[in-house]
Amino acid sequence: MNYTDFDGALLLALKALLQERNVTRAAAQLGISQPALSARLARLRDILADPLFVPAANGRGVVPTPRAQALEQELLQVLEGLKRLVSQPERFDPATTTRTFVIALFETPAAVLAPDLCARLKHEAKHAKLAFIHPPRDVFERLEQGQIDLLITVPGALRDDLMQRPLWEDGFLTAQRKGHPRGTGPLDLETFCALDHVLVSSEGGRFAGVVDEALVEINQVRNVAFSIQNYALAPLLVASTDTLCTLPSRFLCQYRDRLDLFEPPLELSALRLVLAWHPRNNKDAGHQWLRRQVYLSAELEPA
Repeated sequence: MNYTDFDGALLLALKALLQERNVTRAAAQLGISQPALSARLARLRDILADPLFVPAANGRGVVPTPRAQALEQELLQVLEGLKRLVSQPERFDPATTTRTFVIALFETPAAVLAPDLCARLKHEAKHAKLAFIHPPRDVFERLEQGQIDLLITVPGALRDDLMQRPLWEDGFLTAQRKGHPRGTGPLDLETFCALDHVLVSSEGGRFAGVVDEALVEINQVRNVAFSIQNYALAPLLVASTDTLCTLPSRFLCQYRDRLDLFEPPLELSALRLVLAWHPRNNKDAGHQWLRRQVYLSAELEPA
């Protein structure tokens, strides 16, 4: 016997016969003719190598064999499992869900998104959990396996099989401390290059970045006095020294009450970020809800 010989029609025929103990009534329950049911019973007998049902002594109906009776409970469980398999998924309810969501992103978008996104989560899904993690090296494999729900990154870093939506495009601002000795006038290139700078190096230990690459294009250099690996440390260093720091606008605007912000005196390419996810999650109601919360936190219309 091979379990692949079974199909749903045979299982339902066996269930109807066990319930009705009568071929005519079982056929009526299934909405098929008696000959069609008899054909299914013949297939069942062949597959299971057992008569399964024999005529009742009084001539009314059929009586299951011990083999058929032994199958009844397991048959009901299999049919219930198939019913769950093809039924609509459970409705996702943010108010009651206990799901844990995982978003992989770098520190800058995390600092911009996390406050509002966490507030939304606690307001709408107080039993859910949300983890922000730095994108691991195997981030694409984890997206595919469902271990990471969303990835926020630059568009050029994505695989073609992932779904994505632009999240935001951001420019840069330069920050200095309140009361900086240079004053609060517009920042010119000569002053910009003459002052010391703080650079955030995600890899750690670097003293040149996108600003320095842009300066090289116009035959200029600046002095990076401090290289740090943590974005949150940058405003603290700038606020306590006479250094400057040039970072994405959305990040620095959170500190405008403590720092003076200026347009940098050179042209810098905009920072583009996208929200990406694996197609396996595209139709999942909980995942769709999470994406909507991210869009709203990024000040985008939900898709």
